[in-house]
Amino acid sequence: MPSIIRPSKGRLVAMFLLATSPLGACGGARTDAETDPRPATRRDVDLEELEALYNARADSARLDVHEADVTFMTGMIAHHAQALVMSRLASSHDASPAVRTLTGRIINAQNDEIAVMSRWLRERERHVPEIEIDGITLTIDGVDHAGSGHAMHMPGMLTLDQLRALDRARGAEFDRLFLELMIQHHNGAVAMVHELFAIDGAAQDDLTFKLASDIQVDQITEVARMERMLEALRSP
Repeated sequence: MPSIIRPSKGRLVAMFLLATSPLGACGGARTDAETDPRPATRRDVDLEELEALYNARADSARLDVHEADVTFMTGMIAHHAQALVMSRLASSHDASPAVRTLTGRIINAQNDEIAVMSRWLRERERHVPEIEIDGITLTIDGVDHAGSGHAMHMPGMLTLDQLRALDRARGAEFDRLFLELMIQHHNGAVAMVHELFAIDGAAQDDLTFKLASDIQVDQITEVARMERMLEALRSP
């Protein structure tokens, strides 16, 4: 797909000013007023007022979001948070160097994406989930979501029994179980992206579309990597 080059805000403002000014509205013929050296009058375009109007319209458009986008961002924050719960266990559960490297990448990437999604919600004056992690306990907005009904409605989320089994595992057994469960978890995130894209009018916001697309590509790629790691563990 060819890349789309979007004009900068400054250029958008200039285009907006041209479209709303008397010069932009007419056929382009020069008038005496254009060459008149006298000081500007009240009828001249007030650039500051027009820029303020442009910003107000841009803010209004930003706040007018599809509810499916809000639901996706909110749900994916919780989904990513459980991946952090799983990945943080590696350092204390005798994971192999390869799995520790993998979990380090997952922690960095998903922390960054949680920050992006939180900022997106905050800028649109929507609720930003508050996340706390203590061992395998994931608390969101003061509610324990480990294996709860709220968490389980999202594809790929681990049950409390699965989390407890992962917490009991050590060494090679931890590696194997972590890879199996994280493949399940990643595939769930990909399914969430597919669900978002299937909704009419959803993901029209540039950042939402890019973030969801990145999550889809990154996690499909990571699933393939984990499947290779898991196959190596199962080989004699």
